[in-house]
This record gives sequence, C-alpha cells and structure tokens, in this order.
Amino acid sequence: MLKQRIITGVVLAVGLLSALWFLPDTALMVLLALVLLIGAWEWAGLSGLVGSVARVVYVLCIAAVLLVLWWGSQLNAQLAPRWIIAAGGVWWLLALVCVTTYPASARIWGKQALELVIGALVLVPALFATLALIQVPQGRLWVLFVVLIVASADIGAFFSGRRFGRRRLAPSVSPGKTLEGLVGGLCSVALLALVCAWGVSYTSPGGFAEISGFTEMPTADWLQWLLVVLITGLASVLGDLNESMVKRHRGIKDSGTILPGHGGVLDRVDSLSAALPVFVLLVWAFDLIALSV
Repeated sequence: MLKQRIITGVVLAVGLLSALWFLPDTALMVLLALVLLIGAWEWAGLSGLVGSVARVVYVLCIAAVLLVLWWGSQLNAQLAPRWIIAAGGVWWLLALVCVTTYPASARIWGKQALELVIGALVLVPALFATLALIQVPQGRLWVLFVVLIVASADIGAFFSGRRFGRRRLAPSVSPGKTLEGLVGGLCSVALLALVCAWGVSYTSPGGFAEISGFTEMPTADWLQWLLVVLITGLASVLGDLNESMVKRHRGIKDSGTILPGHGGVLDRVDSLSAALPVFVLLVWAFDLIALSV
C-alpha cells in the first residue's frame, strides 16, 4: 500500500508540474475544470446520492454553475471571480464552526440538499481562485507556492504528530490529528515562507521594484506574507477536516478509488480547495499581488 501510494504521489506531482509548465492557460483551466467535475461526482456520493443518474445530474449542475459564473464575470464586472472566491471564503468561516461543533452541527448541514450546496462552495471558488492566480505575472508559480504550503503543512503535521502528538485536535472529526501535529505543520509552513522570501525576488505591487532577499524586504511586507502563509496553512487543515467530517457523517472512508493508494480526487484536493481561495482573498486584502479579476 505504501509503495502504491508513493508511486501515485510521484505521478500526480509530475503531472501537476507538467501541466503548470507546459499547458496554455485555456487547456490548463479545462483540465482543472475536469478535475473539479470528478470531485463533484465524488461529492455527490459523499452527500448520499447513490444512483449514477442522480450523480451525473449533480455534475452537470456544477458544470452549468461554472459556465454561468464564467460568462457572467465576462459580461459584468460586478460578478468578477473575486466575489465568487469571497463566497468560498465565507463558507470556510462557516466550515470552521461546523467542524469545531461536530457532531451537533450535522443537524443543520447534514441534510442532503445542504451538503450538495456545500459541495459547490468547496469546489467552485477553488477553481476561480486558481484562475485568478494564473492571470497574474508568474501566476503559475503562485499556484505552485500554494501547493507547497499545503504539502509543507501536511508533511510537518505528519512527522511532528507521530513524534510528539498527544492532544487530539478534532477527535469527533479526525481522531488521528493532534494539536502538536498542527503546530509542527505551521512551523514547517513558516520555514517554507522564510526560505522562499530569502531566495526569491520580491516584486512590490505598487512600484514593481524588485527587492532581492528576505532581509531587504520591508518589515510590514514580510510580516504580512508570513501571516498570509500561516493562515493559508491553517485553511488547508480545515479543508482536510471538512471532508473528514462529511465522510464520518456518512460512514465513508475514502471519497473514491480513482487514485491507487490515495482514494479519490477529493482526498487529494480537499486541503487545496480551502487553501487556494483563502490565499487569494488574503493577498487581495493586503494588496500583495496585483490581481486582475
């Protein structure tokens, strides 16, 4: 199982890097939309839709929502993708409440209709957040940066949790996660931020002046970036807990079987589905990246 998991992980990593580096924007977004629709199929199953026809209808509804929102954003600036992303941000605030109060919260969100709506709020803003990043200069590197934040949080939490884990983080949702693991994950994310800030030139969105090296970056800027990265890391944990909560409510171990050793697509992108919109909203709020949407 471990060998299969590693092989699948390597294939996914190579596939992601290849897509980010070689696919044109349109092809990349179509590919990501297809991944999202696979996730919608899996979410339909998590929500209790057992028939193939019902699940296909849900996938088609999500596809229709994507098209309507995209066309609307092209026709009306007030429907710009950032407001779609903001709707996702509102959901993740609600998700924090749901996770911390589970299983009591399931009395509200556990109804099938609401779970299907939640699926749209989990998946759709993440895609538009990716679109927002891709459209800025070196946008694909920003997408990769968010992926690295998620991976760092996950790896740091895994090893620190195994070594020091004592206190359960969310025992009703995911008994294996510990507070010590969360702290270790955030330390790993902070280290990533420091390394990237030291080694990568920083471009100010105001004057577009390059400042090379972490020590030469204005204090306010690097403190804001550190805050953004840490909150994004926390959001990635919330995304994982959110899916774990839904699976536990339905008595399901994995969202699917499409990825050998990993489960379903949702099992791999649950953290990203929260991290991407939260990251975009934060850099938008702090004016750290000149978003064009």
